[in-house]
Amino acid sequence: MLVALMLGLMTIGPALAVNPDEVLSDPALEARARALSGQLRCMVCQNQSIDDSNAELAKDLRLIVRERLARGDTDTAVIDYVVSRYGEFVLLKPRFEAKTLILWGTPVVLLLAGGTAMLLAVRRRRERPPAPDPLSAEEEGRLRAVLDD
Repeated sequence: MLVALMLGLMTIGPALAVNPDEVLSDPALEARARALSGQLRCMVCQNQSIDDSNAELAKDLRLIVRERLARGDTDTAVIDYVVSRYGEFVLLKPRFEAKTLILWGTPVVLLLAGGTAMLLAVRRRRERPPAPDPLSAEEEGRLRAVLDD
C-alpha cells in the first residue's frame, strides 16, 4: 500500500502554487503564463520559480504576467517589463549580454586555467632530471668520515 502511494506521488508533476483565481480563462494564454512564470525567480524564495512559490510577491508577479498577457503583450515584452521593475536577478536563467559575460565566462576560464595547470604539471614531472647514481663504496666511506668528524 505504501509503495503504491509513493509511486503515485512520484508520477504527479511538481506542485504549482498557482491559485484557481489566478488562472486565465483562455487556455493558450494560461499556457504562455505558466511558461513565463517558470522562467521568473521568486525574489523571496530565490531558487524557486514564481510558479512554484507560495510567497505573496510571487503571487503578485504571477498576476502581473497574466495581466500583461491579457493586454496583448508578447512573451518578450512581459519578461522585459518584469526585468525592468525587478532587475536581471528575477530571471532564473540570466541573459547572455555584456554585463553577464563574467557570469557566463568564469566557468570556461576556470576550466581552461585548470587544464593548463594540469598540463604544465605533467610536463614538469616528465622533464625532471634522473635520480643520481648511488654512491660507490669509496664515496660512502669518505662521507662517513666527514660526518663522523
